Amino acid sequence: MRLVFAGTPEPAVPALRALLDSPRHEVVGVLTRPDAPAGRGRKLTRSPVGALADEAGIPVFTPRRPSDPEFLDALRELAPDVVPVVAYGALIPRAALDIPEYGWVNLHFSLLPAWRGAAPVQAAIRHGDDVTGATTFLLEEGLDTGPTYGVVTEAVGPADTAGALLGRLAESGAGLLVATMDGIADGTVAARPQPADGVSHAPKVTVADARVDWTAPATAIDRLVRSVTPDPGAWGTFRDERLGLGPVRPVRTGEVTLQSGELLVEKRRVLAGTGTVPVELGEVRPVGKRAMPAPDWARGVRIAAGERLG
Repeated sequence: MRLVFAGTPEPAVPALRALLDSPRHEVVGVLTRPDAPAGRGRKLTRSPVGALADEAGIPVFTPRRPSDPEFLDALRELAPDVVPVVAYGALIPRAALDIPEYGWVNLHFSLLPAWRGAAPVQAAIRHGDDVTGATTFLLEEGLDTGPTYGVVTEAVGPADTAGALLGRLAESGAGLLVATMDGIADGTVAARPQPADGVSHAPKVTVADARVDWTAPATAIDRLVRSVTPDPGAWGTFRDERLGLGPVRPVRTGEVTLQSGELLVEKRRVLAGTGTVPVELGEVRPVGKRAMPAPDWARGVRIAAGERLG
């Protein structure tokens, strides 16, 4: 089939690469978000998907909106059979959805109808899901509501960060997307409506959402921190300055007792109190500095007895 691929960030790259490698399909164009400032120099930089398309010599389209008339005309001229989508980053209007014969088929990183929205992997970790996955579905104007083609499942490990879990889902999801394209071409798959039960939503995670509440249970703090690692990154405050936080580890019940946010510096670890048992801090990132192991940070700032994280 003739395909125009729509996607933007790094997790979409494995899917584009898998479709490029498929002998059954031809990627004739790529739709991605416009070049954006990046790095210290804030130089305009191509998206990861756009960069791969450039390497492959495929036309790249970067409209401000997919409703732009020039893009719609270009899409009609390319005449794709399907537009596979992975984390493109903008809503697709009906005028664009109607152009390909088989529509736009989205790869979403959850087991729909669970965790519809922008941050499904973060939500799965934060809420303690044991299993998540990826789903291919026919894109509609509603938010992740379209009928589904197929799924793959993935166990959520006790130490998984959002970055690690999303990396695995990006790879397994790429295979699912290719299989879905094959099935559509063969007429062997049909989209089925999502069940009405089990719907949940995963809105975009903000920096404010990533702040640690030290009165929460240790388990909840552990999940929160892992769910926002690496982006946008968990944080608290120390001496009225922001302190970035890497994954933490709850200690055994009864091992140490601390007040919420209270710090205890030992020879090889730094503990912080929570609403239940303390957690051992992993890496921390002071303002303007690189991430470092918590014991190294604690030695440098000379934490006094009773000092707390906010």
